[in-house]
Amino acid sequence: MTPARIFGGLVLLLALYCGIDPFKHSAISDFPDFEAYIVDLPPWSQRPNDKDTENQLQKSEIKFLNQVQGPESMAFDPLGRGPYSGVADGRIIFWNGESWTDFAYTSANRSELCNTKPSPLSYLKNEHICGRPLGLRFDKKTGELYIADAYFGLMKVGPEGGLATSLASEAEGVPLRFTNDLDIDDEGNVYFTDSSNKFQRRNFMQLVFSAEDSGRVLKYDPVTKETTVLVRNVQFPNGLTLSKDGSFFIFCESAPGRLMRYWLKGEKTGTSEVFVTLPGFPDNVRSNENGEFWVALHCRRSLYSHLCNFYPKIRKFLLKLPIKAKYQYLAIIGGRLHAAVVKYSPEGKLMQILEDSQGKVVRAVSEVEERDGKLWMGSVLMPFVAVYQLG
Repeated sequence: MTPARIFGGLVLLLALYCGIDPFKHSAISDFPDFEAYIVDLPPWSQRPNDKDTENQLQKSEIKFLNQVQGPESMAFDPLGRGPYSGVADGRIIFWNGESWTDFAYTSANRSELCNTKPSPLSYLKNEHICGRPLGLRFDKKTGELYIADAYFGLMKVGPEGGLATSLASEAEGVPLRFTNDLDIDDEGNVYFTDSSNKFQRRNFMQLVFSAEDSGRVLKYDPVTKETTVLVRNVQFPNGLTLSKDGSFFIFCESAPGRLMRYWLKGEKTGTSEVFVTLPGFPDNVRSNENGEFWVALHCRRSLYSHLCNFYPKIRKFLLKLPIKAKYQYLAIIGGRLHAAVVKYSPEGKLMQILEDSQGKVVRAVSEVEERDGKLWMGSVLMPFVAVYQLG
C-alpha cells in the first residue's frame, strides 16, 4: 500500500471516529458525477526549477490597496489611458489618473447583490448574476474593448463604455461555460479560451481538482459572426496571446502547467504543440513590444500536487474527506499563495523569472502587462494591483 493510501485511510478513520460523514461536506459533495483525471507531466526530476533567489517581486509597489477587488486583467486603451480592469463585482473600471471610475459592465440584470463587499471568495455565489469579466483587450483600430466574461461569453463595448453586447455564447451547439481570455489579430478575428464545459468559474477549485479536458480554444470571425473550435480536449485552457508577427498564438494549459503554441501561418497551420513546460500553474500570458511572453504563475508546483496529478483516484478519494475546498486548494498549490512571473523569448527560451516565494508582498498574480518599463500585475484573488519597476 502506498503512503498516499495509508495517509488517506488514516484521515478517513479519524473522520469516522469524530462522527463526521466524510462523503457529505467535502470539496466535491455538490458534484455526484465528479471525476478526477490524470495529468500529463514530466517526471518530478525533470521539472523546470529555475528560481529567483533574490525574491525580486518583494520590491513591487502595491497600488490601489482595497480600492479594487480581484483585478484579473490589466488593459490600456489605444490612447495609452488606464489601466482598465474587470473586478469581482462584475464591473470593468478605469483609472483616470486620479480615481477609479465605472467604465462598463457585462450583466444587464445587476442588482444590489452585486454591490456588496464581502470576502473575496464570497463574490463567487453571485457571479452568474453580476458577471465576471476576465480577459480584456482593446481593438487598436476601433478603440472597442473586447471582454471574456466567465458567464456571458465573448463580448465587446464601445470606446465610451456602458453595457457590453454579446458576440458569442456558444460554439458547435455547446454553451460557453467558463470564457477566460482572448486576443485580437489585425483583421479583427478574436481568439479566446473556454476553460471547461462542465465547471463554471465559481467552481474553479473543483476544475483544478478534476483536471478534466473539456476546455476549448476558439476563434470568432467578425465578418461571418461565426465561432469555430480550433483546439479541443484541453485541461483548463487559460490565458492567450498572439505572437508579434501574428504567425501563431500561445495559450496556457493550466492543469499540466505549460504553454501551447497554435500555428496560424506556415507549414504547421492549424496544428498545436508544446511551447514551454512551466515550473507552476499559469494564469494569463501577455506579449510585450519585443514579442517576448510574460506568464503569470499563481504558484510553483509542489511535490504533493505533482503526485496528486499522477494518481487521480487518490486525489478523488482525498477530496471526499470533510475538508473545505479552499484548504484542499491550498494543499494542491503548496500550502500558501506565492507569486511568480516568467518571461520567455519568441523561441521559448527562459529569459527572466521574478518571485515572491514567501508571499510577503505579492501573493498571487493573474496577469503581467509590461508597459513603459514597468510590470503591471493583476490578481483575481487580491485587493490591489502590484507594479514592478524593471531594471
